[in-house]
Amino acid sequence: MKIALMQETAVPLDMAGNLALIEAAAHRAREQGAELLLTPELFPVGYAPAQIRAELSAEDVAAVRVEAAAIARRSGIALVASLPGQQAPEERGITAVLFGPEGERLGQYQKVQLFGSEEKESFCPGSMAPDVIRLGGLNLGVVICYDIEFPEMARAAAAAGAEVLLVPTALAEEPQVPRLLVPARALENRMTVAYANHCGSEGGLSFDGLSVVAGPRGEILGELGSEPGLLVAEVGPRPASGAEGPWYLEDRRTELHRQWI
Repeated sequence: MKIALMQETAVPLDMAGNLALIEAAAHRAREQGAELLLTPELFPVGYAPAQIRAELSAEDVAAVRVEAAAIARRSGIALVASLPGQQAPEERGITAVLFGPEGERLGQYQKVQLFGSEEKESFCPGSMAPDVIRLGGLNLGVVICYDIEFPEMARAAAAAGAEVLLVPTALAEEPQVPRLLVPARALENRMTVAYANHCGSEGGLSFDGLSVVAGPRGEILGELGSEPGLLVAEVGPRPASGAEGPWYLEDRRTELHRQWI
């Protein structure tokens, strides 16, 4: 299965402009044979937690969600769009919605690990483990940004059967995450991890870019630098049990680990 990762610069609360960038990327991805487009965290509305909380209504979010589904349908490609939840501003979290190529909602995840004081003051954390969704012959899981920095989050997705973990992110000034932690999460769970970031200056932050796809042995299947771009990579199933190791999933002793933590 080919997937595409969009790396671009959003403008906070310029939903029309941000969605236009997503649609252009979706068409380019489809032309290159991709079946799914992964976009960065909160890209349709821009990454600006306090501004989103203060100025974006539930009706605004609903309208953006409808348009994201329409982009998937018009482009004929599955789409992961990270959006504020549809609840009232004081009750919503950061979500990632997987739309199918006909615009249908296949799954939704709410970010569990909120990062920093601004996110924690602007959003509510999720409490549910990542869903695993079957698409294109693969089991896909979704977590968001800071989640991937916690080994428990990727392990929960892998234990539920995820073969590819999709990670919309908004990462600034922490290049060790895509360069070290993303390949490590892929290796230790023997699955592919796709990590799509913003780039450039946005809402007072300077985003790293460095979007990356790491394969199940920690190998880099594709990566971008600091500029806008579209990364297309071929991803596949988890290596068969009994294949060349490591065998972390098979050898873990969860009955002991649960007693220690």
